[in-house]
Amino acid sequence: MRSISTRLAAWYALAATVTLACLFVVGYQLLESYLIHGLDLLNKAEFEQISARLGPNYQSLTPEVINQRIRQTTQYASVLFYIDVHNHERTVFYSANLSGRPIPDVPHKHLYDGSIPRIGPLRIAEFILPPFDVTIATSSAQVLKVMDGYVEVCAGLLCAMLAVSTVIGIGLSRLALRPVRLIRETANRIGSDNLSERIPVSGVRDEISELARLLNQMFDRLESSFKQVRRFAAEASHELKTPLSLIRLQAEKLLIKGNLSASDEEAVQMQLEELARLNRIIEELLFLSRAEARAITLQLKPQDPARFLHAFAQDARVLAEHDGRAFVLTCEGEGLVAFEAQRIRQVLLNLLANALCASPRGGVITLRSGFGAGVWRVSLEDQGPGVPPSERERIFERFVRLGNLSTDERGSGLGLAICRSIVELHRGRIWAEAATGEQGLKVLFEIPATELLPAGTAARPAAIDEPATSDLA
Repeated sequence: MRSISTRLAAWYALAATVTLACLFVVGYQLLESYLIHGLDLLNKAEFEQISARLGPNYQSLTPEVINQRIRQTTQYASVLFYIDVHNHERTVFYSANLSGRPIPDVPHKHLYDGSIPRIGPLRIAEFILPPFDVTIATSSAQVLKVMDGYVEVCAGLLCAMLAVSTVIGIGLSRLALRPVRLIRETANRIGSDNLSERIPVSGVRDEISELARLLNQMFDRLESSFKQVRRFAAEASHELKTPLSLIRLQAEKLLIKGNLSASDEEAVQMQLEELARLNRIIEELLFLSRAEARAITLQLKPQDPARFLHAFAQDARVLAEHDGRAFVLTCEGEGLVAFEAQRIRQVLLNLLANALCASPRGGVITLRSGFGAGVWRVSLEDQGPGVPPSERERIFERFVRLGNLSTDERGSGLGLAICRSIVELHRGRIWAEAATGEQGLKVLFEIPATELLPAGTAARPAAIDEPATSDLA
């Protein structure tokens, strides 16, 4: 049982049932003792009646007179009492209902239990009436029946108690752990883009409220750290752009003058390439910082994604053929989706670049588009070595580069992180899974659709996009 709620309910039900069982055991002992004591009182009352019937001068009476008086006294209760009166010489009185069977005798005991064949269990009391010993027994069969009924009732009540306490335990555990569930739900919602949210703290000073306060303090520190990192990334990226531009201009001047040797010219060209790569990384970091800060406003326009994808496919086929790969586009369903074409094109280009690097020569890269459940789903599938399931979520983190995902060692490791930011800005989600073939990787993203059109219905013409300012170099 991994759930604390289940364990608490089980412990509560077990504790309640065991407690009730202990009370039933004690009650059994008390009830049995009370009923046996009642039989002892009956035996004593019968002895007192016999003693009173014999009178104070019973010692002067003959055995025949004693027998006659006792028989007259006990005749009405012959079905209830079994009586034996004797001394060390002879038996003075013997109940006819004993049928010649003796009453068991336990030395040195005056109150005890016994049993006679064909009569059953008895409660026996021995009284001294010098010079006689008076033994009176009463059937305890009814007591045993009462106790058996008590056990049956207790067993039923224990089963009912177990069921009821389980239900009550589940309810109490859910009520007691409600603040913990609230903490968990709030903590799950808090992310790098939502660090300002805090766990509500009740006014009660208990362990759970103290835990919530500690977590809120931790989130305060995390929020402060994230803000510092974002501020540093944004400011550093911004401040680096000017000196990098100056360095690039100076290097281009050297090339324009043309008085460099071949080796020096090659070195300057390499510097320019590295400067361009560094500038691209800076632009990507700036974009991610702005995206996480929700400082980017998209120009969302409802449009037909099929037209957009067919236009993208023309460029994608050229890039794929240049690298010796094939590109296939499949569009299913019709509808309108609000998205910024420039940003989604950036997502597709990043995914295509990774797929081209991962796929072998002669491989096929497949782009699929479809509508369903109120979303527009796009998937891009390659025929590369694929990515282990444990790494499929990590590839969307910053600076993560897997050897089997891309053979381009010069990549920045920011492409998929940018893809995720763009898709999330469109209120969508992106993830990776195994390809439909024997190997490969499929990256999918979903964006809410604004309108789904019936099959065979022509979509409304998409609005012509105005040029948008790019956040990337």
